This record gives sequence, structure tokens and C-alpha cells, in this order.
Amino acid sequence: MLVERGEPVRVLARATSDLRHLSHLQIQILRGELDDAAALAEAMRGVRVIYHCAACSTDWAAPSTYLRANVAGTQNLLDAAVRAGTVERFLHVSTTDVYGYPRVPCDESAPMRDVGLPYNRTKIQGEEAVWRAHREQGLPVTMVRPASIYGPRGTAFVTDIAALLRDGWMALVDGGRARGGFTYVDNVAEAMMQAAESAATVGRAYNICDGTNTTWREYTNALADSLGYRRPRLVLPFPAAMAVAGTMEAPFGLLKLQGRPLLTRHAVYLLARDQEYSAARAREDFGFAPRVSFAEGMARSTEWVRSRS
Repeated sequence: MLVERGEPVRVLARATSDLRHLSHLQIQILRGELDDAAALAEAMRGVRVIYHCAACSTDWAAPSTYLRANVAGTQNLLDAAVRAGTVERFLHVSTTDVYGYPRVPCDESAPMRDVGLPYNRTKIQGEEAVWRAHREQGLPVTMVRPASIYGPRGTAFVTDIAALLRDGWMALVDGGRARGGFTYVDNVAEAMMQAAESAATVGRAYNICDGTNTTWREYTNALADSLGYRRPRLVLPFPAAMAVAGTMEAPFGLLKLQGRPLLTRHAVYLLARDQEYSAARAREDFGFAPRVSFAEGMARSTEWVRSRS
């Protein structure tokens, strides 16, 4: 999307990253890690705007993986940006998870709350590092906090759920009544670019959500119907789901088993709590208006899933 706007783009990607979907674009690709000082210095050379999208965003990983990516990696990037001296905006992709999964969605004035889950905790710590760089070193920063991002090449909310539906293991919590806060990936990218360009957004945080009011049952039904899978039939009340998730997590955490639990507490929170956060501040400050509808976003997502099977 940046290339389509005529922007010169440099991508910092790990050596293991599959970038074939970008092969047709005139962009500069630099291979490196967030703990590689030389790679970061080269990545920052002459850069005006940074879009910091790198994170460990899965619901299950080693604690050290979350810390390395979400906290140490963010701090390293911030330090490199300050040293570069050319950065006019550091746009950091956070998450509405930093609010701690409240029962009622809040606005950006609500405090961040650590509920003891590694993703929630380390994304809070990453945000704190960004705000410190802004406050103490004068780095011009903008924070976006998307809710549930879905779309082609999406893992957690597209390929993972599609696999669970295919295998008959997709479970809904409290009947799937909670709104998922779904936001299509192109809409998030558009919001990021708009926010990075606006002078009004420096030092501000923005919830990003398409505002479709789509529930988890509606989302999973639409995904299942489009892919020809059976709609989810497993339904758990929230207390039971948390108990099951804790039981499933225990052997993986204690015995360091390979793989991942079928259900995690993080996933239960997302499935049970209303994620439909208001994007009113984004609309007011930089005119955020989702262009891709839920129907179109779902069609593009399922077409991509089918293309891989």
C-alpha cells in the first residue's frame, strides 16, 4: 500500500521470513533481527517514518520469546531510531489487549492493566518503552491499538480458526455472543498511514476497529460456510473454558512440551470479552473510515485460505 502511494520502502525482515508475496514490488529488503545493532543502524539510515509491526502476537509461546520480541526488540528499535536523527514519526503497533480484557470496551483514556498473560504483559511493557522515548528523548511517536486483525496471510484469526473448524475443534465461549472487534488488515494499514502523516497524532494512542458489531458466532459461521466446513458446535461457559484452558496449558508450561495447547486462557479472554472498541478518536483526529466491508474482507480471507489447500 505504501508503494502504491509512491513511497520508498525499506523492509527489515528476519532471514527466515518468506517474502515471496512482495517479490513484485520495488522495495529494499534488509535481512536482520531486532537484536542486531548493525542491521538496525542500516535499517534506520535516512528513514523518515517507522512502522513498527514486529511482535510475538501468538497466544502461546515461551516467555523469553515474548520478552525478546515485544520488549527488548522494541527498545532496541527505539534506541536506533533516536540515534538515526532523521525519524519524523515512530508508529508503534500495539493492541487493545493492553487494557486487560475488560467486560466493557473502553476508550484510549483507560489505564493499561496486566492480567498475568505474557502477550498482554509484554505489549504493555513495549508501550511503556515507546512512551518513555517520547517523553524523555523527544521521539515523535504515535500508538495504534488494533482489535482483532483478520485477512489474507492472517494466522490467529484466519488459518488457525479455519484449521479448528475443519477438524471440528473450534469452541465458542458463552455462546459466541461477544463481539470480536474484527478489523480487516487493509483497514488497519490505511489507519497506520493516515496516523503517521497527521500532526495531530503525535503522542496519542488510537483504538482501531472496523465497528461491524460482528460476534464470534457470526464470524466463525461465515468462515465455516465459505470454506464448506461444519459450523462450530462446541460451546463452553466462561468459567469452564478458563478451567479447561488452564488445565491444557499446565503440561506445556511445566514440562516444556513441544507444540501448543488446544485452548489457552488468552484465547478464552478474546472469545468471551467484548472487543468492539470505539475508533471515535481515530475518526476525529485523522478521518479513519474502514473501506473494506466485513463481507468483502471475509471473501478475500477465505479465497486466500482455499488457494493454499
